[in-house]
Amino acid sequence: MVWFEHFLVKYPELAVFLAISIGYLIGGVKIRGFGLGPVTGSLFAGILIGQFAEVPTASMAKSFLFLLFLFGIGYSVGPQFLQALKRDGLKPVILAVVVCVTGLLTAIVIAKALKLDAGFAAGLVSGSLTESPAMGTATEAINALPLLEAERARLVAHVAVADAVCYIFGAVGVILFCSVAGPKLLGIDLPTEALKLEKELGIKRTAAGVSSAWHRFELRSYLIAKGAPVDGLSIAAAEVKFPEHRLFIQRVRRGEKIFEATPEFKMCAGDIVAVSGRRESLVEVLGPRAEEVEDRELLDIPVSVADVLVTNREVDGRSIADTAKQDWARSLYLRAITRGTEELPLAPGIAVQRGDILRLVGPEAVVARAAKRVGVIIAPTTATDFFVLGLAIFLGGLVGVLVTIPIGDMRISLSTSVGTLLAGLIVGHLRTQFPLFGRIPDGAVSLMTALGLAAFVAMTGLHAGPVFVSAIAEAGVGLLFGGMVVTLAPMIIGLYVGRYLLRMNPILLLGGLAGAQTMTAGMAAVQDRSGSPVAVLGYTPAVPIGHILLTTWGTVIVGVIA
Repeated sequence: MVWFEHFLVKYPELAVFLAISIGYLIGGVKIRGFGLGPVTGSLFAGILIGQFAEVPTASMAKSFLFLLFLFGIGYSVGPQFLQALKRDGLKPVILAVVVCVTGLLTAIVIAKALKLDAGFAAGLVSGSLTESPAMGTATEAINALPLLEAERARLVAHVAVADAVCYIFGAVGVILFCSVAGPKLLGIDLPTEALKLEKELGIKRTAAGVSSAWHRFELRSYLIAKGAPVDGLSIAAAEVKFPEHRLFIQRVRRGEKIFEATPEFKMCAGDIVAVSGRRESLVEVLGPRAEEVEDRELLDIPVSVADVLVTNREVDGRSIADTAKQDWARSLYLRAITRGTEELPLAPGIAVQRGDILRLVGPEAVVARAAKRVGVIIAPTTATDFFVLGLAIFLGGLVGVLVTIPIGDMRISLSTSVGTLLAGLIVGHLRTQFPLFGRIPDGAVSLMTALGLAAFVAMTGLHAGPVFVSAIAEAGVGLLFGGMVVTLAPMIIGLYVGRYLLRMNPILLLGGLAGAQTMTAGMAAVQDRSGSPVAVLGYTPAVPIGHILLTTWGTVIVGVIA
């Protein structure tokens, strides 16, 4: 054991990788659906290893990793951030601000009541409000305090200790409040309310298996019999017979010749038509009315699937149903719509927003034409624009150092951390205006955010490990109960403000509460208990606001308490 201790002290970089590995193992364990997650797992792993060895950690390495993480988070939510400020009448945004500000004020009151130092107070915020990045901004703020090096190191260790104490209830509390306690306080039945909202949005539930075949959209060929409803009709007239099903004729075979479909082309008995549509529509609508035939040559049409970033103002704010009525949307189908990092349910009433990613399916020429009207096709890339990445982090950090915010008699620096987060938001947003600007592959962004935060937190845990037990004894059990208050107070206040002042739909309100605390598991719990995915519509506008404010609170509470 002595040899192992000396080994970890001599090679601290290997201790970090060990902590990350154990952290992901711990974070992956789930009890009744709840798990700590890899970030908190890495914190506990670092603290555990710190019990055996005082592993030295380099502050520059921690800062480098944390800034990469912050830029990655900002870059990810940037395309949706400004849209969130104007979407849904600002209700989810206002809710997120109310929850975050209430959480900060409650934490300040509890910290002063318990006489916590700046480190414990910062960990109280990051753990109780389940925002691990606040540990990084708090650490930077502590290191800027005019204190002796040993005292600053002690306070930084206290951040990790308090976060570890408060995080478990913080996560469990948000999950249970959003899915169990919140609905009871509102006096609602989650499945019933979700069904009402689905009907308002035009979401249709179907029996399992009806629309989950291996091809969601299909192209099939049918023989037009004599006296059939479409016999003698033009293609345009035939297609409007079933407008709600969006069935489109792509080609027509007449004898040995194949004709491309045009609106004025008239069909007659004996023709074979290639019809595209949703599989269930083809089966339910055309199946009983027409004879399906095999015609490989007729069906040999190039079909494209493309992810398109919405940048065009013409599409911004339009519902899916309205967009589908446009001339350029003929023969075009929407397979998925992604907002931020979450996939939205497909329903006619869902509004398309700039920054959304639409997965379009249809004939190759149709998809290419529609993409020009919607935005730009996102072509896979493996190259990272390191020029923009490096310069943006530098400029963001510079602004963070130069900009100060007056709080009472103090002036608190915005910090390099918050400056970098804002730089990521700006670059991410600019992608919706200039899609080729600052391109970073999704895999690279995922590595920046996952490894950056996990490694930073693991190093923080390694630093706190040797003093963990003594720090727990110093803080006392009051820290645990204080953390419970900090977790629940913003949830309760946000619930009633959202319901009775903002008059939000209860399902969107519960999703918004989870988003304000950046707790995806809370949203998932609402979806699970309601049997519907619609809570994501409240979550997505709130989560960017939650990330920005809660991360900033790490700096603010250190300034207030110190």
